[in-house]
Amino acid sequence: MPMSEKQSENKSRTGWIYDDIYLEHKTTPGHPERPERLIEIVKRLKTKGIYPELRQLKPVGSGPDWIKTVHSPEYIERARSSCKRNAAYLDSLDVPISAKSYEAAVVAAGGMLVAVDAVMEKKVANAFCAVRPPGHHAIEHQAMGFCIFNNVAIGAKYIQKKYGLSKILIVDWDVHHGNGTQATFYDDPTVLYFSTHQYPFYPGTGSRAERGVGKGLNYTINVPLPAGTGDKIYIDAFEKELRPAALDFSPDFVLISAGFDAHENDLLGQMAVTTEGFGKLTEIVKAIAQKCCEGRILSTLEGGYHLDGLAASVESHIRVLMR
Repeated sequence: MPMSEKQSENKSRTGWIYDDIYLEHKTTPGHPERPERLIEIVKRLKTKGIYPELRQLKPVGSGPDWIKTVHSPEYIERARSSCKRNAAYLDSLDVPISAKSYEAAVVAAGGMLVAVDAVMEKKVANAFCAVRPPGHHAIEHQAMGFCIFNNVAIGAKYIQKKYGLSKILIVDWDVHHGNGTQATFYDDPTVLYFSTHQYPFYPGTGSRAERGVGKGLNYTINVPLPAGTGDKIYIDAFEKELRPAALDFSPDFVLISAGFDAHENDLLGQMAVTTEGFGKLTEIVKAIAQKCCEGRILSTLEGGYHLDGLAASVESHIRVLMR
């Protein structure tokens, strides 16, 4: 195959980050954030014939220096030691852990970095990181809301520091507000954080009034939505609020905190987004990336707890990325 054709083929590929270590993060019996989430996603993508078309990317553990760009050394050590002694929880009862949870969290963060490298090296056009534990609630010093390390925030720091791309757009459509991601970049004008989420709801943050501070003022955009909100209002928010703000910001890279717990059948959220709706949201965000930054976009799994709804939504999301 001529090199130009091979390069064209590679650019059309969507990368896939996954490792069995993610299944070794064991939560308590009946916990919604469970290994079966990833098992069901993989099963569906294989059943639908999509899996072989994805470019397999092997995640490796993120070095502590990259995790330290977001989290304190004391917290990282507490996470490591808590798992080593097989503690039941990390920091709070909403973050159950097991012996290999720290390793899984390190490789989840590392998966983001491998995906970034693949996009930057043009091995893939974009990528989806099927990782757990999720990350967007984790703050500098503390685990929260099923999250240990803030994968998307670490990815943003990595892009800036390794590749010198200064402006990062983070789009978070998880049903819960990404308080950890917001806190990381609240005073930072180089990261535009946009979140749609059920409100009021866990973790209690994400009001319209939260717009950033100092130089970061107006670089946080929260769109709190009432329970029961469906596709039309979500799409309107993305078209009327995200798109103009993002195009004005003109990001160098786009990251998605892809939580699918706003799905109409989800066990924790009370929203009404359909499987097709997530595809529409993906189209809007992908179009922004294509216009601003040569299509550089990757997403990482956050929430989503109804197994069928989650798997179907991930399929819808990935199909758009693959086009």
